Amino acid sequence: MTVSPAIGAVLLAAGGGSRFAGAGQGHKLTATLRGRPVVEWSLEQLLGAGFDDVVVVTGAVELRLPEGVATLHNPRWAEGQATSLALAIDRARQRDLEAVVVGLADQPFVLADAWRAVAAAPGAIAVATYDGRRGNPVKLDASVWDLLPVEGDTGARVVMGMRPELVTEVACAGSPADIDTLEDLRRWNSPTTSP
Repeated sequence: MTVSPAIGAVLLAAGGGSRFAGAGQGHKLTATLRGRPVVEWSLEQLLGAGFDDVVVVTGAVELRLPEGVATLHNPRWAEGQATSLALAIDRARQRDLEAVVVGLADQPFVLADAWRAVAAAPGAIAVATYDGRRGNPVKLDASVWDLLPVEGDTGARVVMGMRPELVTEVACAGSPADIDTLEDLRRWNSPTTSP
């Protein structure tokens, strides 16, 4: 399955990770998960999905990303996730994309297949589900971009709540588990834990 060139992918990586940093361990995205930084796991799966247009929205911490990966720096990252999403949507409009698929950099076990399946799903909004629970990534068609919040710490969830008729759920393999705390990192680094 290939991804339409009219659909872009966005990895949100701008937040401060305060629950992790509060433990005195630096930023969660640069923390080592099974030998590599958390963000590398997430980005590897995204790049493996085959999107022609990929952007990583950065903010609180400088990330070492592979050459050729487009980045957008969000100077307003501390104001919440909506500001990062708004930057990505502005870029998508400038590039005349028809939709974007959005995921989070602190979710290293979201698989390339999930990114592709969500991108291919019909409807204005498509959301990955894992064992029946909604997660990421989420596809947002251009027709819903004006409904998205532009401030605060919310993203598409608020639109999905207001307009459930626009939402298609896509069952996906993998795990939406995120790395928010040092305990999360320790659990996923344990040889006895698998996603």
